[in-house]
Amino acid sequence: MLLSAQVMAHGDVTPQAIDTHLLKPLGEEWLEENPYGQDYENHAAAVEIGFSAYTQNCARCHGLEGVSGGIAPDLRYLEPGIEGDEWFKYRVINGAVRDGRVYMPKMADYLNQEALWAIRSWLETVATTE
Repeated sequence: MLLSAQVMAHGDVTPQAIDTHLLKPLGEEWLEENPYGQDYENHAAAVEIGFSAYTQNCARCHGLEGVSGGIAPDLRYLEPGIEGDEWFKYRVINGAVRDGRVYMPKMADYLNQEALWAIRSWLETVATTE
């Protein structure tokens, strides 16, 4: 019984749906780079949606405000531009498995690419080069 209580104490780790109706629809095929970058006419909405999506779905492992506590990579250090977009896209589509253990689920199975690129847009606002 103690084990069950510990597991339940961790909370619901099912990814939470994100409302992306304010963003330009992107379709099913994944784009190569973030379409909601600085030049996007509704960039502020993408950042706001991305912050909410990150907080609900990523922060428990990657840290509040993007500051990792060491459990998972600190996403503030993603490369800017297409290099970081490529890594981000690969990871959200494929997840992370090590020694047969899932460290990160395939987030693209749960969230559409609009929500995931919005997360990337928010991450770019907290990026650091330290």
